[in-house]
Amino acid sequence: MIPSVLPTYNRAPLAFVKGEGSWLETADGRRFLDMGAGIAVNVLGHAAPELVATLTEQAQRLWHVSNLYQIPQQEKLAEMLVEHSFADTVFFTNSGTEAAELAIKMARKYWSSKGEDRSEIITFEGAFHGRSTGAISAVPHAEKMVKGFGPLLPGFTQLPWADHDALTAAVSDKTAAILIEPVQGEGGIRPVPDQCLKGLRDLCERTGALLIFDEVQCGVGRTGKLFAHEWSGITPDIMMVAKGIGGGFPLGAVLATEEAASGMVAGTHGSTYGGNPLGCAVGGKVMEIVTDPAFLEQVNARAGFLRQKLEGLIAAHPDTFESVRGTGLMLGLKCKRAPTDLVAAAYDQALLTVPAADNVLRLLPALNISEADLAEAVQRLDAAATQLET
Repeated sequence: MIPSVLPTYNRAPLAFVKGEGSWLETADGRRFLDMGAGIAVNVLGHAAPELVATLTEQAQRLWHVSNLYQIPQQEKLAEMLVEHSFADTVFFTNSGTEAAELAIKMARKYWSSKGEDRSEIITFEGAFHGRSTGAISAVPHAEKMVKGFGPLLPGFTQLPWADHDALTAAVSDKTAAILIEPVQGEGGIRPVPDQCLKGLRDLCERTGALLIFDEVQCGVGRTGKLFAHEWSGITPDIMMVAKGIGGGFPLGAVLATEEAASGMVAGTHGSTYGGNPLGCAVGGKVMEIVTDPAFLEQVNARAGFLRQKLEGLIAAHPDTFESVRGTGLMLGLKCKRAPTDLVAAAYDQALLTVPAADNVLRLLPALNISEADLAEAVQRLDAAATQLET
């Protein structure tokens, strides 16, 4: 008999009733150290006092009115995002998947509005852009996501990871855009080297194709800058963000230049809930905190501390761990065994981690996690590895 909740998840036998900072608590009082942060969502930890206060204040005033009317909280957050990014305009969604759908539509509408037949979008092996039909069509070789859901939408070309010759050959006068994650998350914490991002920007400049960055997982301070692409010194034409922007409240956005967004006029896209007063009030507080240079300096300091500890862990367990990769507080441990085995062993040590492709264990803690908690997390990973090795 099917359960009341559609069984599409392989859930761990854990249920949490309370959270504070980087810790979660079960009903029977067990405390777990959270190094997943809801898959890079809770950038300020659980029950962050600043976000609780902001949400409570807004909830006592106004929750929802729809986009039939002006929403001051939405306008304020959009202005903050524009001020701190390449973008001229922002559309708010409820999730990263919705942001992906709009990014795809925006790129194609751009060319259509100019009377040009350019609809092909280039993506890359290992990418993850969501689970809507459009998003899975963008990664047609990901069998576990696409099998049984056909026919997929046409107009996508997926290329091998880091194959520059294939990329150059694939771009044509039919190419609308190139869509890429500056740091792949689900694909195994694979950063795109700065010189490759610069090469993509140059290629788009030469061919006219739009450059779309998916920063749903790697954005909002996760890599030590507000957005991951900032390390390369170049900018996209369109960018998707979500996860961390709401600090745990469902919120996403598409940021774009005025030129890239020029085809999106009244009636071309919409959302009933997107950009509601509650979500945008919380998002505004997140942005206020995360854009503080001192906050980002602390993220980088914590990242350096964690990476050093992880290198020691790898040295202590050469039969279990191979290397550490990633940037900022978006790190992955390349494993010599199934990462799901380590996730399960970590549960026994009251530690939460996240598996990824390419035999990688993801570590995505709250950005304000303490050094003491990071050290404790590595100790618990050490115990989990020892448990598997004995």
